[in-house]
Parts: sequence; C-alpha cells; structure tokens
Amino acid sequence: MPTENRDWYDTPLYYDIVFDDGTVKEAAFLEAAFQKHAVPAKGRRLFEPACGSGRLALEMARRGWEVSGFDGNAHMIDFARERLAASGLKARLWEDWMQSFELPKGVKGGFDLAHCLVSTFKYLHSEKDAAECLRRVAASLRKGGLFVLGVHLTDYDRQTAEHERWVAKRGKVEVVCNTHTWPADRKTRLEKLRTRLQITDGSRKHMQETHWQFRTYSAAQLKALLRKVPELELVECYDFTYDIDDPRRFDDSYADVLLVLRQR
Repeated sequence: MPTENRDWYDTPLYYDIVFDDGTVKEAAFLEAAFQKHAVPAKGRRLFEPACGSGRLALEMARRGWEVSGFDGNAHMIDFARERLAASGLKARLWEDWMQSFELPKGVKGGFDLAHCLVSTFKYLHSEKDAAECLRRVAASLRKGGLFVLGVHLTDYDRQTAEHERWVAKRGKVEVVCNTHTWPADRKTRLEKLRTRLQITDGSRKHMQETHWQFRTYSAAQLKALLRKVPELELVECYDFTYDIDDPRRFDDSYADVLLVLRQR
C-alpha cells in the first residue's frame, strides 16, 4: 500500500475518529475540575487554545458552555465549524497560534475555564514560546478561573522507541493509527515522532504518514516553566484517567500529567 506524506491535521476527519473516543470523559472531567477548583465555581465561558477538530468544542457547547477557541490549521477550523453548524450549536473559532494568539473583536476575556489537553502544548518548541502561551492564557481568564493543561512527560533515560496503536471506526471509515516516539535529545529537549494512519473508507484503502517533533518535559522542567508565569497557581495534579477523585503527585512516577492551574 503506497504511503502519502501528509500532515494529519490536514485530514481532520481521520484525526477526529482516532481521538473522539475520550471526548465525553474529558468533558466530564473539565466540568468536575471546574466545580471543585474554580473560585467561584460559576460562569459558563470556555476557551480552548488549539481546538483541533472541535470535538471538545462541540461536546462542551452541548453541555451549555459558551465556547471560544482557535487552531493553527485552517482545515481543522473549517471541520470544527461545519460540525457545530450541523448540530445546531455555536462557538467562536478562529485561526491563530498558541504563542501569539489574540482574542478577536467580539470575544472578551474573563473566561471561566480554559483547557489544552493531550500534549498539544508540546508543539511549542522553546521555553519563551511556552511561557508566552501560558501568560496569554492567564490573561484571558478571570480571577479564580482555571486552565487545565495535559502534558506527557519524558523519560530521558529511555533508549528505545515507544509505540502506540489505536483502532477506531465511524460509519464506513476505519482508521488504524500507529505512532512511534524516539528517545529525546537531552540538549535540544526535542523528540521525534512519526504517525501512520491506515484508512479504510468503504472499498478504498490508503496510508498517510506524518513526521513532527515535540518539546520534552520532566516534572522538574515543567515546574520550572510554571514558576515563570506566577499569574497561574497549581492547585491540583491528575493523570489521563480523568478521575477527579484521584489526584496525583506532580512528579516523574507516571507519564501523563493533567495540571489544574488557577488564575491568581
């Protein structure tokens, strides 16, 4: 089967099929975290940097939140807008970048809740850009509002590639996703990733491959970054099981950290 080199963000349907399985659980956690940790736990204005295919924008709008968000990929934004319109729901979405975004005219700050899950934050390849993103998110929140940030931590002692595989289906479309992550470069703090999507759409089968890099973090490195943005205080740490009743220590004993940060 021939393989096409293509950014998987340019094919939002396939990306969405792969990740949609966790959407309801993630949305439920966001609401539970807001009720537990926001001060006060009132308001329904939601902000999503890097909203991707709009799966959470749609789910949170269904739950009655007033949703605003952006993404750097025009295909993703178009897909998200179309799915919201098809469901009779609304969200304010625009193209922008995490390290330099600005709220457009008609969108006021003072959000009650913001989130950036599943390691999207690691696309920011420098400490400067990562800190700037956090500052801009903090500035968009009301006092006592929350930013929920999910990051996969890196084991710098690992010497072999890691492999993850997902299989998901929607209607006649099946997507098999294989992702390889190579050991991180300690000096540059970058790790290489490759994702291959094998797509079966009815009788048609094809493969597409994406290569990219993530910035890496240990718990100590992520804590050091947070100290540069005192506008946000860490109030609790969880993992990607999204269990509001099971907080975790913020350390390197597990890979996926889910930080609940609050605007001071």
